[in-house]
Amino acid sequence: MTTGVLVIGTGGAGLRAAIELAERGIQVLAVGKRRKHDAHTTLAAGGINAALATMDPEDTWQQHAADTLRESYFLADPRIVEVVTKNAARGIDDLERWGMPFAREEDGRISQRFFGAHKYRRTCYAGDYTGLEIQRTLMHRAAELDVPIIDTVYITRLLTADGKIFGAYGFDVVDGTPVQIHADAVILAAGGHNRIWRRTSSRRDENTGDSFRLAALAGGKIRDAELVQFHPSGILEPEDAAGTLVSEAARGEGGILTNALGERYMSKYDPERMELSTRDRVALAGYTEIAEGRGTANGGVYLDVSHLPREVIMEKLPRVYRTMIDLQMLDITTTKIEIAPTAHYSMGGVWVTAEEHSTGVDGLYAIGEASSGVHGANRLGGNSLIELLVYGRITGEAAAEYALNNLNVTRDLAAVDEARAEMAALLESTGTESARKLQREIRDLMTEHAGVVRSEESLREGLAKLTDIAEREKHVSAHPDIAGFDDLAHAFDLKGSLLAARATLECAIERRETRGCHNRSDYPEMDPALKGNFIWTPDGGVSFETLPEPDEEIARLAAEDMDDSPKGKLVE
Repeated sequence: MTTGVLVIGTGGAGLRAAIELAERGIQVLAVGKRRKHDAHTTLAAGGINAALATMDPEDTWQQHAADTLRESYFLADPRIVEVVTKNAARGIDDLERWGMPFAREEDGRISQRFFGAHKYRRTCYAGDYTGLEIQRTLMHRAAELDVPIIDTVYITRLLTADGKIFGAYGFDVVDGTPVQIHADAVILAAGGHNRIWRRTSSRRDENTGDSFRLAALAGGKIRDAELVQFHPSGILEPEDAAGTLVSEAARGEGGILTNALGERYMSKYDPERMELSTRDRVALAGYTEIAEGRGTANGGVYLDVSHLPREVIMEKLPRVYRTMIDLQMLDITTTKIEIAPTAHYSMGGVWVTAEEHSTGVDGLYAIGEASSGVHGANRLGGNSLIELLVYGRITGEAAAEYALNNLNVTRDLAAVDEARAEMAALLESTGTESARKLQREIRDLMTEHAGVVRSEESLREGLAKLTDIAEREKHVSAHPDIAGFDDLAHAFDLKGSLLAARATLECAIERRETRGCHNRSDYPEMDPALKGNFIWTPDGGVSFETLPEPDEEIARLAAEDMDDSPKGKLVE
């Protein structure tokens, strides 16, 4: 196939970029490995941020930027943060024009609520289905523009010639047909890598590190691989759904956390805010209770909303209620929920520029959770959805201009042959190793050695185990059957996970401090010298990159004392 711009990923980021390209008259093709109706974006419950000042007239984009930088522990790129916050209102306007059913006040204003560490109410929402409604809105707009979307294509390699993108290679997951796509530019929107932990909020076939591998093998760099946000409340059972989120709205509405001894343990970790503390603190508290022997037999703690009136639960927490009935036949109106910290969001990703999210590889861009730079060491709740709206538009515009001016396209048959041979080797292999089994071993080792709390000794033990798994991966074989080519997809998921895990472990070793989501038991203090980003490449390993200083006004706002009172605020 041939197109002007190829978008890899059919979630919110990919769809927004494809819409921008189509509106500019550029030939575009969007491909993804899972159904577009069920993209990871649909799981986002809480809301999307923009300083609209509909509820708090004092709010400004500069204050939004300051809150984002502060919550990132000053590891976010101030230039990227400025672009996101300055353009956030336009992102909301786009969704509104395309029919997004935002919650509204009686006078018609878009409703905004507190969310996490925001100074003002700036989170727009649609019940607790905000991500789902955004996905539906973008899909509707893409359909109006006749954007071609193929959501059964797994991209295994980006194709480059002399350091310049000329397309991608992959296969159809249903019938195994090899797919070669020629494109003048590629936008990578294929998510993060949090599926490489045992408990994760991602589903089985998403966020396995595909974006890391595709970009890195094409000559891109990975930034902040070690910075992974752990959500405090993932369920433990059933095993195939371990890590599925219990929304933080459950704590926001009055849910309490207790250990196996019945103690309301947040009083030890944040006595003022208790369960309304920030995500990184609550996750660390839960981890500590479990690690010190006060957890349940399954290795969890309890979240209890059963003391709330049933009508409140049914009105405010309908998704949580239904999820627990569906997965455990557990009625949260009468029974407490067993939870533990779960890998939730890749705050690092492919290195990109602030201006247009180009990657340093000519013709390659990265957006959404595949990219990096806006979240640093702790993501401000609600920022991920606005990021994909803002940079989906900006990067779509940049890719359109690049494609129009890309008059000399070189194609390298050797790159195609390499991609083809890689796939053929898996299909023809007689090796006895199982991709799914090795994937589980990666998830176990990352949970044990690179979880909520880390140490150099443990991280190096994890690297040694990973090296052994990488050797065994050479003997993986894929066995498609009448049901499709999922086995081949799992084999490539494993390749992405191996690369992403190595990047994470090696960067985590070098970040010898505790900052935000990154807790080092052997380096419990924050190190001012490490206020920057670790950059990783397969051949070059880890290097350090300093950050530019933020705008003076934003820096001043970020340095002001934050009101940490939980009064009237939801959690992240």
